[in-house]
Amino acid sequence: MPFGTSTKLFLLKMLHSIVWLIFVSAILYVCWCGISNHINLLTWIAIAAVSGEGLVLLVFKGYCPITLSARKYSDAKADNFDIFLPEWLAKYNKVIFTCLFVIGLAIVLWRVLK
Repeated sequence: MPFGTSTKLFLLKMLHSIVWLIFVSAILYVCWCGISNHINLLTWIAIAAVSGEGLVLLVFKGYCPITLSARKYSDAKADNFDIFLPEWLAKYNKVIFTCLFVIGLAIVLWRVLK
């Protein structure tokens, strides 16, 4: 049985929310590693994953591929049409978490090079 448009959008919103949670966890983990000076292999894996996500966003001109897929099922203008986040967080998501990642990465690098 094929899924309807609203079901497809719901599933994409769920997927996008889960992926968002994973990357935010990785960003916060990098920050924690830097602050606590507990730097290990998982720290570098998190840094690589978040950096890879950044490259994907650059390739897709600042848009997540999931957002582009969800656009097929909605004409909504809200910043959170494709993810289960408050609109203000969806709007400023990249700015907030890019800043946190850069700060966390800087602290990790400072700890390693110190």
